[in-house]
Amino acid sequence: MNVVVCIKQVPATTEIEIDEETGTLIREGIEVEINPFDLYAIEEGIRIKERYEGKVTALIMGPGQAESTLREAIAMGVDDAILLSDKAFAGSDTLATSYTLSCAMKKLNCDIVICGIKTTDGDTGQVGPELAEQLGIPHVCYVTKVEEIKSGKIKVKRELDNICEELEAPLPLLITVTKDINEPRLPSFRRKMYAKKVEIKLWESEDLQGNCLLFGLDGSPTQVIKTFPPPKQENTEKITGDSSTQAKKLVGKLIELKVMSI
Repeated sequence: MNVVVCIKQVPATTEIEIDEETGTLIREGIEVEINPFDLYAIEEGIRIKERYEGKVTALIMGPGQAESTLREAIAMGVDDAILLSDKAFAGSDTLATSYTLSCAMKKLNCDIVICGIKTTDGDTGQVGPELAEQLGIPHVCYVTKVEEIKSGKIKVKRELDNICEELEAPLPLLITVTKDINEPRLPSFRRKMYAKKVEIKLWESEDLQGNCLLFGLDGSPTQVIKTFPPPKQENTEKITGDSSTQAKKLVGKLIELKVMSI
């Protein structure tokens, strides 16, 4: 069972700056960390390998410093790591990112692709489904449990608002996982030491054999035109008292503003 986990390095702080020309995050010189949702994807990939044998590969697209994130994944138990890094990839939106990842994925013989449900810097949740579309494989989002993999099929559970679904799909398949799927393990000291010296594979644009016009800003149909903080609300009112009093005052105010009626 060959599993590929797509991960991302995100800012570990909210104090970030935007490049005024490209509308993209300035990532150089800021503290970074592995996207928290991707830790669950890594853990699930390792668990699948432990249950069904095989190999787990971590794949990331980013600048050279993203190598440290791959080493974190290796310390957790990932077998192989690939860094997609090239100036041609800079400024990618979700579509260009998914295309770039798909070019790399086509060089790998994988049965299951796992992504975190979203990233903390973009919060779109689009890359996983778009990647599946680029690869031409089915996908299931919001997965909370991988129940069984057998005879070329996988059974999973996922939660959508107030309902829980049990689904079966053929392999290869892409899933995006939520925090409910597992509890990520802590790396052992031995794995940490091993991760420091393991070789990280570097793939550039020419290694992917893709359409260069679909990489980076050139391949991004959506771009940030302007960023600004939301306007401050000056006309605010604080409702005091116990919970019962606050509820009555709030309902009265909503009726007064004609937001609701009784």
